[in-house]
Amino acid sequence: MQDPYRYFRVEARELLDQLGKGTLDLERGPGSGLVARLLRLAHTLKGAARVVKQPEIADRTHAIEDILVPFRDSAATVPRERIEAVLRLLDEIEARMRALDAPVEAAIPGRPEEPTAAVHAESAATDEVLDGLAEAHVQLGGLRQTLVAVGRARHLAELIAAQAVAPAPVRPAPTAGSSLAEELHGVLGGIERGLASGVEQLDRELRQVVEAAERLRLVPARTIFTALERTVRDAARALGRRVTFIGSGGDVRLDPQVLGILQGALLQVVRNAVAHGIEPAEERVAAGKPAEGRVEIAVERRGRQIVFIGSDDGRGVDIEAVRRAAQRQGHAATGIQRPGSEELLRLLLKGGISTSGVVTEVSGRGVGLDVVREAVDRLGGEVEVRSEPGRGTHVELAVPLSLSALAVLIVEVAGAAVAIPREAVRRTLRVPISEITSTADGASIVHDGRAIPFAPLSRLVSSREAAARGDRPWSVVVVEAGGRLGAVGVDRLVGSAEVVVRRLPALAPASALVVGASLDVAGSPRLVLDPGVLVAELGRLAASAPPQAAPRPLILVVDDSLTTRMLEQSILLAAGYAVDVATSGEEALEMVRRQRYALALVDVEMPGIDGFTCIERMRADPALRDLPAMLVTSRASPEDRRRGEQVGACAYIVKSEFDQNDLLERIRRLVG
Repeated sequence: MQDPYRYFRVEARELLDQLGKGTLDLERGPGSGLVARLLRLAHTLKGAARVVKQPEIADRTHAIEDILVPFRDSAATVPRERIEAVLRLLDEIEARMRALDAPVEAAIPGRPEEPTAAVHAESAATDEVLDGLAEAHVQLGGLRQTLVAVGRARHLAELIAAQAVAPAPVRPAPTAGSSLAEELHGVLGGIERGLASGVEQLDRELRQVVEAAERLRLVPARTIFTALERTVRDAARALGRRVTFIGSGGDVRLDPQVLGILQGALLQVVRNAVAHGIEPAEERVAAGKPAEGRVEIAVERRGRQIVFIGSDDGRGVDIEAVRRAAQRQGHAATGIQRPGSEELLRLLLKGGISTSGVVTEVSGRGVGLDVVREAVDRLGGEVEVRSEPGRGTHVELAVPLSLSALAVLIVEVAGAAVAIPREAVRRTLRVPISEITSTADGASIVHDGRAIPFAPLSRLVSSREAAARGDRPWSVVVVEAGGRLGAVGVDRLVGSAEVVVRRLPALAPASALVVGASLDVAGSPRLVLDPGVLVAELGRLAASAPPQAAPRPLILVVDDSLTTRMLEQSILLAAGYAVDVATSGEEALEMVRRQRYALALVDVEMPGIDGFTCIERMRADPALRDLPAMLVTSRASPEDRRRGEQVGACAYIVKSEFDQNDLLERIRRLVG
């Protein structure tokens, strides 16, 4: 049966989330246009509710308008009792929205709360799309089999045509059969080409749509921040505390089921922070702290895990109170003597221990951290609690990455595409071989005035032997993680993209460097790297790499005579220089514009432009003006020597007076 509320749910939940966040913002101050914006949101929700015949929601939204209208054009702060009334009405609307949902399993005591409406909203509409696309791929497989059959039919037509026109002592006139076979061959060939092109295009488009639908299904972590902020606010009000909520890392997009399970755990984390951590204002001021406490939830991607970090700046866990509570309740903790003991903090996660003297709406039953542990266990993750007396408590919930969206830089390494998270990329640049320094401490390049470790990325991710690069410059990606920098050399920068990262199969061997994989348009896996491990491996490789010989100065020999080119090249190679050769002035000019040379040896008499003109054009080019150039020629007249000086030659060597040692000495003085 068609669901009459399918689209209303999505719109209403988005509007409710914005109304809740805006109302909490309103409590901090009127803000420019904030009341007017809330009125627009409420009016939109009211109209949508009436369209789908939900008068309870429409009436409550109308009541919100009545509360806020008097403050639309006023700079006065909205009274607290009015804000409380709006929040109560939003809670009632949320309860009605839950009643519109399909029946769900009854809540189990102690289990994490159900995901917020915002978490469900972004994923519900895409599940059917994903199912349909999967079915389309199945149909595409059958289409491929049809394509194979068409290919066989074409081959049979070729055989028929060949038999029909077989040579004979006297070639007969073409028969009707051979004509039909040729026509069949042509028709089937056209069908095959069109079908092949259509199948490949359909395959590419389907994969792109699947990728887009998967990204759409993933939801940003910030969708739960409003519920967390509301929880902090309500707990603080109940206990008479002043607390600010801060959410960061909300742009990380991940599987809504994971986010939904963790939401309940995080609600317990922030409740505990307010109930057990944040002190009353007067106590905080006496301790030299701001009167207003701080509770923060940060979301990070850390290798193959998504980490939710809850922290506060309160009094910290009272370790001695935990010890006494554990002893009263018979837990085997009496032998633990060290204050701040990790064992006692882990004991809190098992549940059943409360340091609160009374039972309230927000504390006293000893189940809060038990809920956190149970939620993380369901996801196969880990939870860690750290506390410092007087400074606060730090709770980390780390769960395996299943699906998440990630902005990446795609690079090519040893013929394969690899993705580096873009948030860790600080810069891309071209680095000549001459600017890579090799010392006893390893290879490095200079970035922003400091040396950072460098290594070819192929050494880390590929078992294939890297092709010899010669003197070609590197495409380099500078990566930062944990405050450390490193640089990797890649074959090519492909471009930026947003990809869906999938967890690697459990049995797939992979180094710690690989956090997951994404699929390209052709469906081939593309490794996604962990920036933290990448930087650490760079440091290790650079430190263990043997010192490499300094790059040899590269000299260009320009001469149309094969004998002269070979002679000069052999002399220079024997002396430890690298050598390129050119057979004309025009070719030489093209080469010096593409490659940096330490020196050019130029003949005078050559086809096309002569050596004088070649050097003259180098001096006229600002990029080549400082390139040392020597003339090596059979012309020995004083006029030719003066012309060489005029065009800017550094030396003039006559071939009949050629002396190998003199040549090398001149070169050493010019290039070292």
